[in-house]
Amino acid sequence: MKNLTYIDLFSGCGGLALGLHNAGWHGFFAIEKSADAFKTLKYNQIDKHKNFNWPNWLEKKNHDINEVIKNHKNYLKSLKGKVELIAGGPPCQGFSMAGRRDETDNRNKLIDSYIKFVELVQPKMLFFENVKGFTIGFKKGNKRGEAYSEHVVNKLKKLGYNVEGKIVDFSEYGIPQKRQRFILVGIKNDKAKTFFERIVKNRAIFFKEKGIVEKTSLSDAISDLLKSNGVVESPDTKKYYAGVYSKAKSSYQKLMRKSKPLTNKVADSHRFTKHRPQTVEKFQYILKNAQPNKSINDTLKEKYNLKKHTIVPLCQNSCTPTLTTLPDDYIHYCEPRILTVREYARIQSFPDDYEFKGSYTTGGQRRKIDVPRYTQIGNAIPPLFAEQAGLILKDLL
Repeated sequence: MKNLTYIDLFSGCGGLALGLHNAGWHGFFAIEKSADAFKTLKYNQIDKHKNFNWPNWLEKKNHDINEVIKNHKNYLKSLKGKVELIAGGPPCQGFSMAGRRDETDNRNKLIDSYIKFVELVQPKMLFFENVKGFTIGFKKGNKRGEAYSEHVVNKLKKLGYNVEGKIVDFSEYGIPQKRQRFILVGIKNDKAKTFFERIVKNRAIFFKEKGIVEKTSLSDAISDLLKSNGVVESPDTKKYYAGVYSKAKSSYQKLMRKSKPLTNKVADSHRFTKHRPQTVEKFQYILKNAQPNKSINDTLKEKYNLKKHTIVPLCQNSCTPTLTTLPDDYIHYCEPRILTVREYARIQSFPDDYEFKGSYTTGGQRRKIDVPRYTQIGNAIPPLFAEQAGLILKDLL
């Protein structure tokens, strides 16, 4: 293994891994339970680019962390002192303020699996990400219990880590999305809080090197992907249309298209949803009459007999609210439709040459099993933030 080696836990489709790679880190292996999400990571970062030095004892496929701990404990113990970083955070659905906070959600128990993994490998550093709700204890009667963030901090301190955690707004780091996340950094025998001081100080230098501005609006991110540019048959789905590029209109678009500079080509996963005429009419009315970046009011819901809790027409001149895994929560800022997967990816700062695998959406009972493209992106850590984090972690070593 090379220096600056990391293991990516709960890796999803690879947003964190991509950012760390761009910052000069080398992946050892990644653990992700979803076959769909791992397929995307494998295609982009293992098959197309050799971003991981994968060990022979672990099959290149999706894995459950508990199974890896159970079946490969001795291998994990043998890594002690050889791995610089464990990155990644357990699934956040049970803690999310956007969903139904559920203390009994079995996924919450993965926190203890994470801590067990860290205990076995003993990396020099930790980088952990989760939703803001992770810092808020669950209600027990009139009181709140201990927040899971406190539980993790206390456990990691006992393992010898100096630990610091803060809520970070990714829109302050060049991401066109107001996405607040709990970031925790742990370092053996060092001051973890310096990470947060340095990543703030480094922003201006990073933006200058990337050629982007401090604040990126939604139109800065996706205005070259309008449906009005023209459509062609979708390359990966029969009887659907996909969009083509117009000329890049912002420094952010140029950065996202850096490895795919030609205009009038089809962007990966830029497939448009087939909306019914009445849906298009409804979206047109909402775009004209609703406040941007705010969920529509009860009057509009009653007019169209809408039962859905959240429908947000987006604002072109500011960043978006936090993207969820449900694409029909949002309406495009100037076209009566939902966002495409590629537009989702742009807002999360995935470059255009990053290709997504698996189904576009899912429903019914399959929701419990499938992790379609929208969900993969909605759950990801933005690569552009991950790269900035990776640069500071590298310096701290």
